[in-house]
Amino acid sequence: EVQLVESGGGTVQPGGSLRLSCAASGFTFTNSWMSWVRQAPGKGLEWVSSISSTGGTTNYADSVKGRFTISRDNAKNTVYLQMNSLKPEDTAAYSCARANWSDSRNRGQGTQVTVSS
Repeated sequence: EVQLVESGGGTVQPGGSLRLSCAASGFTFTNSWMSWVRQAPGKGLEWVSSISSTGGTTNYADSVKGRFTISRDNAKNTVYLQMNSLKPEDTAAYSCARANWSDSRNRGQGTQVTVSS
């Protein structure tokens, strides 16, 4: 059974930073692209970033490029999202996902990030 458990969310002021973690199990993590997606209140699912199985390739949405960094530790079956210079519009529930992130079975429950003064 695929399990993805996110942690690290919280409330932060604009300009602040957070680091999200996602612990994965139930599949071959080292063979899987991993992604972060988010969903703001009242809005649809938005892809944020992806990382290849080795970590050698990363991609970012334009809205977070230069502020967020995705990384992974294959020894720990964990993927991270370092978020800097946070803005109120980054407020959302953040989920990690394997492979096809649009399939809800490939996503975790999510962790809430709130950016507010």
